[in-house]
Amino acid sequence: MRFCLVALLALLLPGVPALAPAEIIDRIAVSVGSQVITSSDIDREIRVAALLDGKPPDFSPAARRAAAGRMVEQRLIRRELETSRYPVPSPTEADPVLDKIKQERYPTEAAWRRALAEQGVSEQDVMDERLWQRTLSFFIDSRFRSGVQVSDQEVRDYFEKTVKPLAEAARPGQSASLEDYRRQIEDTLAGRRADQEADKWLAEARARTVIVYHDEAFQ
Repeated sequence: MRFCLVALLALLLPGVPALAPAEIIDRIAVSVGSQVITSSDIDREIRVAALLDGKPPDFSPAARRAAAGRMVEQRLIRRELETSRYPVPSPTEADPVLDKIKQERYPTEAAWRRALAEQGVSEQDVMDERLWQRTLSFFIDSRFRSGVQVSDQEVRDYFEKTVKPLAEAARPGQSASLEDYRRQIEDTLAGRRADQEADKWLAEARARTVIVYHDEAFQ
């Protein structure tokens, strides 16, 4: 309405400048309750993930929707963390992980800075992503894994069906012992159960929240 009014005044009154069409700098891609995820948020998520994976960024519609889905989950979990006051890691816990990435992939600080510039992200963006992954692990362990119980029969079944054949194939002529793998199997099964419970919780959280994807942001 304002554009139409000013444009009309420009035609009728000398000296009134015409208003140039507004440039879209950013747009809402997803609404998550009262929160929003913008197109630039999604692009940054893709760029940071590409840098951490050592791959070129993929901005295809499918990849952008997948990144948006991850960010929706992040918003839901952060809301739960804030309202229920679950323990969260210290920001300094991201430092060793970041140092390891730099040491393994980038021989010099200049190479690291060049990689950041090429991806169009900051070091803080990378640290935030690593800290979020640590926070997610804290949440799953505190909310879901702490109450998981794995039965002895489940451990035995997994050993007989999965671990034993692989172990004996890797070491022909040597038998595999359940006790050598018990702790590892228990951790694996507990982790799977916790992930299943987390997925179930996320599905319920999604159902309780008004989530709107704005299709024009994914074209």
